[in-house]
Amino acid sequence: MKNKVTKAVLPVAGFGTRFLPATKSVPKEILPLVDRPLIQYTIDEARAAGITEFIFVTSRGKSALEDYFDSAPELEAALREGKKTKLLDVLKQTDMESGAVAYVRQQERRGLGHAVWCARRLIGDEPFAVLLPDDVIDAETPCLKQMIEAYAELGGNMVAAMEVPAANVSSYGILDVAEDDGSAVKVRGMVEKPKPEVAPSNLAVIGRYILSPDVLNNLNNMKEGAGGEIQLTDAIAAEISRSDNVHGFRFKGRRFDCGSQAGYLQATVSFGLARPDLRDEFLEFLRSFVELEAPRAKVAAGR
Repeated sequence: MKNKVTKAVLPVAGFGTRFLPATKSVPKEILPLVDRPLIQYTIDEARAAGITEFIFVTSRGKSALEDYFDSAPELEAALREGKKTKLLDVLKQTDMESGAVAYVRQQERRGLGHAVWCARRLIGDEPFAVLLPDDVIDAETPCLKQMIEAYAELGGNMVAAMEVPAANVSSYGILDVAEDDGSAVKVRGMVEKPKPEVAPSNLAVIGRYILSPDVLNNLNNMKEGAGGEIQLTDAIAAEISRSDNVHGFRFKGRRFDCGSQAGYLQATVSFGLARPDLRDEFLEFLRSFVELEAPRAKVAAGR
């Protein structure tokens, strides 16, 4: 019988340099997507999948992230006094049960594999999930929940996967597929950020994982990979030769790379239009904006 996945690791130690100067004082994970911070989307997805214990791998300057999940008695009292019950309900969704959240410091940034390894003592000998908050996935059934359901049948190790343009494979971990059953693929190899001409496929690993504790043992070797960093992809790939139990999972949904400025803006538009209370006004603005910009774009193209 496969163990239930109840623990999740969220690596949040990065500087967020692509969003400077905003991230000079505000952790990237707190940046709002419409009216919720990026990290809240990740937490909501994990909760929907049955995760009850959250391990944040942090670094200096991330205290605002810790405060976000703490209670705010003065703010709650003000909302009660003002009889703003709807806002109070929204605020309560950000609270985390005492003991449900743990914070581990990554003293030096040595890659995603190293960040996950930092949480090893809290993970113990259990399967666990890893979620990267930069990847926001809009899906009818939350992505991690889809994976948990597939994991119940397949076990082993599982990575979320999606096809990307061949020209972009050097930005991802890429799967070498042995068997393709549609939603799930059996993996015979994984390559971190290959050049397009040598990539085994265009099926890329996205920031959702369900891993066995054996992956942590592989990370103990501290073997440097692509970019001189300790790559999580390499530690997962080691399980292919050892136990042949690695699968890729094509999730149903749309992924936004909110670690990039363009992806963040795209997500803002998509999630804004999905809100019934914002859609009409926002859509009218977008239409008028496009109509205004179209003639300018034609003039610029003709120069």
